[in-house]
Amino acid sequence: MAVAEASRTRKRNTEISRDTLLKAYELMCTARAMAILYDERREIASKYVHSTSRGHEAIQIAAGLLLTPRDYAALYYRDESILLGMGLEPYELMLQLMAKREDPFSGGRTYYGHPSLRRDGFPVIPHQSSATGMQAIPATGMAHGLAYLESQGLAGGTPAIVLCSLGDGSVTEGEVAEAFQMAVLKKLPIVYLVQDNDWGISATGSEMRAMDAYEYAAGFKGMERLRVDGADFVESFGALNKAFDYVRQNRAPMLVHARCPLLGHHTSGVRKEWYRGENLKQHERNDPFRKFERYLKSIGEAKDLLDEINTRAITRVRQDFDRALKADDPVPDEFDAHEFAPTPVTEERGTREPAAGEKVVMVDAALHAVDEILKKHPEALFYGQDVGGRLGGVFREAATLAQKYGDNRVFNTPIQEAYIIGSTAGMTAVGARPIVEIQFADYIWPGINQLVEELSKSCYLSKGQFPVPAVIRVPIGAYGGGGPYHSGSVESALLTIRGIKVVYPSNAADMKGLMKAAFYDPNPVVVLEHKGLYWSKVAGTADAKTLEPDEDYIIPLGKGRMVQRASERWLKEGGAALIVTYGMGVYWSKGAAELWPDQVSIFDLRSLNPLDEETMLSLAREHGRVLVVTEEPLMNSFAESLAGRISERCFTALDAPVMTVGAANLPAVPLNVELEKMMLPSADKVRAKLTELIAF
Repeated sequence: MAVAEASRTRKRNTEISRDTLLKAYELMCTARAMAILYDERREIASKYVHSTSRGHEAIQIAAGLLLTPRDYAALYYRDESILLGMGLEPYELMLQLMAKREDPFSGGRTYYGHPSLRRDGFPVIPHQSSATGMQAIPATGMAHGLAYLESQGLAGGTPAIVLCSLGDGSVTEGEVAEAFQMAVLKKLPIVYLVQDNDWGISATGSEMRAMDAYEYAAGFKGMERLRVDGADFVESFGALNKAFDYVRQNRAPMLVHARCPLLGHHTSGVRKEWYRGENLKQHERNDPFRKFERYLKSIGEAKDLLDEINTRAITRVRQDFDRALKADDPVPDEFDAHEFAPTPVTEERGTREPAAGEKVVMVDAALHAVDEILKKHPEALFYGQDVGGRLGGVFREAATLAQKYGDNRVFNTPIQEAYIIGSTAGMTAVGARPIVEIQFADYIWPGINQLVEELSKSCYLSKGQFPVPAVIRVPIGAYGGGGPYHSGSVESALLTIRGIKVVYPSNAADMKGLMKAAFYDPNPVVVLEHKGLYWSKVAGTADAKTLEPDEDYIIPLGKGRMVQRASERWLKEGGAALIVTYGMGVYWSKGAAELWPDQVSIFDLRSLNPLDEETMLSLAREHGRVLVVTEEPLMNSFAESLAGRISERCFTALDAPVMTVGAANLPAVPLNVELEKMMLPSADKVRAKLTELIAF
């Protein structure tokens, strides 16, 4: 290139220092060398499935270099070059590639390119799943949490931003739309970096979408947008610098759409030569490494210098690979560490029945518990459908809270169960403490994706770095003609999700104590709240109304409660029966047991996971006869699981088969009250089964 032309080029790009350009080139050499080496050493590198960033290095390295230690990032599985740009070493990434013990992200538990990082001097990268697109909700939750903390004066220093990295194909997902909607609705400080290589796995862009992400984002009013050649480092650096500055200053979202070639395999398990053909040759013409190399030469960088940098990068990558090979594998005995983060609540505290206390219904006990939490903890906030000031929840369970604490702390969301649940993973990562509500248990299903993939796995797969201390309130259960979409019981489905806790209070005192424990627990806790017990208006539920415990009252999760106990006479003579139950089952059981006033014990589990298994099994052995009562349909239920566990572990101490009572095995609760009665358990149905059990 002529000197004059090179001079003009330098002048156009004086905002990027020579040091930055050469650093970016070395990182690009490193990423390229890693991808080549992984292919050469397939017998080792492909033991576990992985993807590389080949073709995406330019936009990714620009992003990594521009993020600051104050920022947050949600990355996707092809983002190894962003990690290199942030300052992660090839050796560290290779430890994850080979699932080694010292993998800094997960200790060998999750895939290559799935980072979780909380390290001084680096942006925070919370855990996210590999289900592409799903990270948009937790990422937007991070931005939402930052905006909330700023609104309360709880965030100081240079404003932080969130980078959410997505593949273009993932933007077609509904959960991405939920994230975009909240980002523009709440003006959240987030950059959505969409890397578009025009491929899914074997599906092309034209097969998967009617528009690209840039065009799609135009429909979200308030979303600023940029297009960029993601294979051009200089253009990428300038565009992302502009985007980051805009979001940092305006506290509003921006989408950057980057066109990139796909030069590597989709993954090591789906190889490019199987289906790419001529398309691969077309993409190779836009190789960001070659493009950047030509640019550096055009502005006067010597070929010898660039060759030296490339050789240094290749040497280092190969040395790091050999070093990682020799690193220790995980210790097998540690396979189950970090399912949950340790809770500080290990014993019952406070006063359950204050001398000057007044009786309250369950819905008020819950309201007062949340009120006391919000008053004491400015980082806490409460949101969900219709919980804001105009209504205060469809059951008035949030009445007065918005008026007390303002619309930034207690607010309505759109009809977005996935966002309500998934945003809590992001909120907690930045230091906010969300309490959220799903309006009815029947509505939780759109949020299960986030509950399973983002919340439940976060602590375990991040090796304890990112537990999710979120409280998820779920009104549940049937009574009085609520109908098929407002009456369901879902505890068995929830209890198949490992890594979350589930509690189910049956009275006002337990409601308050468990709600407090759920808030202070560093893990996700689902609080199931039976609508029929909220006001003690259903016949036989008067005892759900109790004296209100004091503000310090708290119940450790995993501790059941004896509702009533058989006399010593029946226990000694062998005629006693034990009912194990929870929720509305407590009151059906109390009504049924009236025929045997001193022969029947009732054990209220209160907490379904963790479960007070030791006490339950001890009581089963002591009584010899056990009945498990639930509101759920019985087939394949939690109740049947309990019955099986008791049968297996207490077999020699039992005098009768473990029996169960539950709802009929139907797909929904019918609307007509007489049909509803036929389906659901009742005191009469429990009494009939108890009669059969005692007769053994």
